[in-house]
Amino acid sequence: MAISTTNPATGETLKTFTELTDSEIETKLELSKQAFEKWRKTSLSQRAEWMHAAAAILTQNKAQYAQIMTLEMGKPIRGAIAEVEKCALVCRYYAENAAKFLADVPVSTDASASFIRYQPMGAILAVMPWNFPFWQVFRFAAPTLMAGNVGLLKHASNVPQCALAIEDIFTQAGFPDGVFQTLLVGSDRVSDLISRSHIQAATLTGSEVAGASLAAAAGKQIKKVVLELGGSDPFIVLASADLEAAVTTAVTARMLNNGQSCIAAKRFIVVEEIADRFQQKLVEKFAALKVGDPMQLDTDLGPLATPNILKDLDYQVTQSVKDGAKLLIGGQKLDRPGNYYAATILTDIPPGSPAQKEEFFGPVALLFKVADINEAIELANDTPFGLGASVWTNKAAERDRLIDEIEAGAVFINSMVKSDPRMPFGGIKKSGYGRELGKEGIHEFVNIKTVWVK
Repeated sequence: MAISTTNPATGETLKTFTELTDSEIETKLELSKQAFEKWRKTSLSQRAEWMHAAAAILTQNKAQYAQIMTLEMGKPIRGAIAEVEKCALVCRYYAENAAKFLADVPVSTDASASFIRYQPMGAILAVMPWNFPFWQVFRFAAPTLMAGNVGLLKHASNVPQCALAIEDIFTQAGFPDGVFQTLLVGSDRVSDLISRSHIQAATLTGSEVAGASLAAAAGKQIKKVVLELGGSDPFIVLASADLEAAVTTAVTARMLNNGQSCIAAKRFIVVEEIADRFQQKLVEKFAALKVGDPMQLDTDLGPLATPNILKDLDYQVTQSVKDGAKLLIGGQKLDRPGNYYAATILTDIPPGSPAQKEEFFGPVALLFKVADINEAIELANDTPFGLGASVWTNKAAERDRLIDEIEAGAVFINSMVKSDPRMPFGGIKKSGYGRELGKEGIHEFVNIKTVWVK
């Protein structure tokens, strides 16, 4: 895939970029190695000062950065602005809490002194996706840099201007040269990068295929990776739920980022007692969504990021209907320039169809009706993914059972799934392993050193 900016709302390629040469990559890797030796010795208070400065730059220029995101990958501008604000939040969070998270932890043993010390590892490679082109990077960079590591970003090839803007933010904030660098290279260079001695570990947010490839390459080098991969998140609605709140949230949870989110609600599992009312309300709200130019503040649904994503989604929907699924609304590409797909709902989904077994990355809701909580849990867990789950009930016993039995990295009760800097984020099964954010996130890329003094 060429490294370029192509406006998904029009299909027009606006700017192309030249991939780094081998010698240019070597120069950047050497710079990261030299930068780490100094950066690891920089005080936490100084790191925090520069991280606060990055947060201020993000806040001051949020409209500018939001426009870059929307131009490159099509998210509605309101969501893009909110994404920049969240990036500033994660910078401030780790600036304020890293010293506490990285402090020595005393342990009582038979030694005169024994404790756990957290030390940085070196250069960490981040392979990041296009769907949240600022947030995915900053939720990696803020804890990683505060821990004393340096960062190397290999961003998705369709968001190069986002990648370069992020590097510039850290430079403007005062971070020393080489502490955070963008590598404009294709995905075919990742295996070679992870094999280099300059890089100590890697993190990837992306598809199952991409994650498996990185993990295999890193495994050959005995290097740690953190993977945040796909999801087919259940959105379970039981009879005791506040139905209006559940439906309203369901629309937001599915349509966030034009439906292109790993933690979007994708499978709506509703008990039969309220299923018809839920379905009617969901269809009405999908029909009311405004499709249009993502640069306009009143647009609800913009284009998909690339023509291939549009093609794949249309195939999944078409094949599911051929297999017997019932189409309630939408189900087609929109007749306009760009990568637009109609807000779509499928129900009566047959076993073996794409809608029953695959992740849908776009504005398509998959509606399942079940008899009771037992069937809801069984269906929710009947997936190779395990990222997040949203559960709607006002009964404590149901809530507690769902928390215990849902197989996912996160369970949200009466709310949509979302990442929060204060809480660890990640999945199980084929949704990946390791955690980002929270105290756990900053500990992923440190040497957890045991110290014992006689």
